[in-house]
Amino acid sequence: MKKQTFLVIAALSTALASSAAFADTELTVYTAVEAVDLERYAQTFNTDHPDIKINWVRDSTGVMTAKLLAEKDNPQADVVWGVAATSLLLLKGEGMLEPYAPAGVEKLDPKFVDKAAPPSWVGMDAYVAALCFNTVEAEKLGLAAPKSWKDLTKPEYKGHVVMPNPASSGTGFLDVSAWLQMFGEEGAWSFMDALHENISSYTHSGSKPCKMAGAGETVIGVSFEFPGAKAKQAGAPIDIIFPEEGSGWEAEATAIIAGTPNLEAAKTLVDWSISQKANEMYNVGYAVVAMPGVAKQVEHLPADVASHMIENDFEWAANNRNAILEKWQSRYNSKSEPKS
Repeated sequence: MKKQTFLVIAALSTALASSAAFADTELTVYTAVEAVDLERYAQTFNTDHPDIKINWVRDSTGVMTAKLLAEKDNPQADVVWGVAATSLLLLKGEGMLEPYAPAGVEKLDPKFVDKAAPPSWVGMDAYVAALCFNTVEAEKLGLAAPKSWKDLTKPEYKGHVVMPNPASSGTGFLDVSAWLQMFGEEGAWSFMDALHENISSYTHSGSKPCKMAGAGETVIGVSFEFPGAKAKQAGAPIDIIFPEEGSGWEAEATAIIAGTPNLEAAKTLVDWSISQKANEMYNVGYAVVAMPGVAKQVEHLPADVASHMIENDFEWAANNRNAILEKWQSRYNSKSEPKS
């Protein structure tokens, strides 16, 4: 587990120690929620449920998914809160999730709810693929802003594009699975072959390419809208571009791990995770949330983020994930950054 994971857990433990000192139940919760948001989520939940102490374990989506699968025969988590829906579908296929219809689930947009009855997972919000384009560095190099995914294969962008590795980043996987759905098998791999020529590195974090663009370390970061808005808020000279073909997206979702000895507390957390209060909390950073009518426009993002989202087949993406990643790694992994 990465050093930053332990730091996040330590900080959360300190922040919540006083309010959780008399907690009746402890839950171990695995999450891939951005570290910048996790403490706020924890404190907001704890305000409403001081009787439940949460022990957090955080890492990137790919790492968290692999950890959960490795623990299949000896689960360590009670709940997964804020991991990609496609990852939870993998766990569902392995019989690792406890089906549960949380109170108020009928109020959610159906695309944020598992199709089974009762559902094995419920969504929180969507993160939507976007390009972070550094206008200052681009001007120095005489580069125009891309308008489409296909534009990223133009020779003038060679060495100026960074994107996440789909094996370790949920953002990277949503990109690849979306291209396969949009362009078809042959067209998508041909596109990725051409894109690979222009990639300088594949990161192990979905937000890192945008942060790199914001810092002037690359011109174009293939990322998602949330870190773009954060970077602009901090003064980074970037434009957030939604490619004209449409954007892949992923639902951050919540599920109960089958066999948890703390089932009632786990259900309480999942009930709360889809409440209006929780959705309003997610909307601080995410423009699209699971409960219709709740989301307000996020600063530095357009009002129509949802209109850029493709029709995304989560079941297809989950069922084909291993084959997609195996093929991707065999073709492109040579440019992945070293793992820390």
